[in-house]
Amino acid sequence: MKGFTIFFLILILFMGSFLSVYADTAHSGTFSIVAFDPETGELGVAVGTVVPFAEVGIGAIATQSWSNMSYGTDGLALLKMGISPEKVVDILTSKDNNRSERQLGIVDAQGKSSAYTGDGCHDWAGHIVGNNYSVQGNILAGEEVVKEMSKAFEQTKGTLAERMLAALEAGQRAGGDRRGQQSAAILVVRKGGGFSGYNDRYIDLRVDDNPQPISELKRLFCLHEGFFQAPAHVRFGVEFLKQGQKEKANHEFELALAIADKYPDDAGLNNDLAWEFASNALQLDDALRLAKRAIELSPKDGNIWDTLGEVYFRRGEYKEAINAESKAIELEPNTKLFGKKLEEWKKKAKK
Repeated sequence: MKGFTIFFLILILFMGSFLSVYADTAHSGTFSIVAFDPETGELGVAVGTVVPFAEVGIGAIATQSWSNMSYGTDGLALLKMGISPEKVVDILTSKDNNRSERQLGIVDAQGKSSAYTGDGCHDWAGHIVGNNYSVQGNILAGEEVVKEMSKAFEQTKGTLAERMLAALEAGQRAGGDRRGQQSAAILVVRKGGGFSGYNDRYIDLRVDDNPQPISELKRLFCLHEGFFQAPAHVRFGVEFLKQGQKEKANHEFELALAIADKYPDDAGLNNDLAWEFASNALQLDDALRLAKRAIELSPKDGNIWDTLGEVYFRRGEYKEAINAESKAIELEPNTKLFGKKLEEWKKKAKK
């Protein structure tokens, strides 16, 4: 028992040293972008090796070089008090004895941005502050890294996340962190953007150890896009309709449909999106197209036939709805809900 205790203590000391070295390495330098989308209110951070911070309606912060995690929490608290990003940078760095080795970027929910690069950061180090964003980096291959990031963000079309990922990819193509690659992350917050609208963490993905972390982050983003972002766009559109903002609602629906068309061979995605539209009695022509596409991809899935039935029912095409639901029951005879819906629809068709 005594031998085991000694071994355990040695193991703890070893792991402590390892984690300390890992933490110093992981947060000692990187490139990042903080950004705001005035159309959607989204705030985000896309980074190499760094801890991102963001809060809906407040702002987004990236703290790096010799990262001071309090910059994130304290910075958001100061932004919440209505203090400008530029002043927040001054407050955070003025009380930090190691400010010469810090770097951070801040953007608030009005699109105002600011950045700081301490003169003790390892070359190349610097930042560019633009409209609704800031890019910054240290231990970089050169100034071209942040220049290319800035250019990519400004010139890329698409959502805030897509533009930030484009900035990361451009930074890496320009040389990135001169020591190589290890990790990357993207965080985007939006009101009700989390799963089923229960929180604001719209996109929260990270890769902690990979030889091609930005490529892996992009792969994860594409998976997330289909599983979570597409139905979220429908949810956002429904909320805009409730607010009488039809143009914004239609834009969200278009974004959802664009994701489905981006993955035409994904039966689950096309079915889920068809269901989202049908259950809200929206975009029924598109819902029918997506449901039929899903059926072609997976003709023996009773749940997809049920979706097709729901679409037809919402369109007032009761005969087609009954036929589709009958097929769903044939494939999934133990699903009681299908039988209940079929009986209701038959009654509706007789009226």
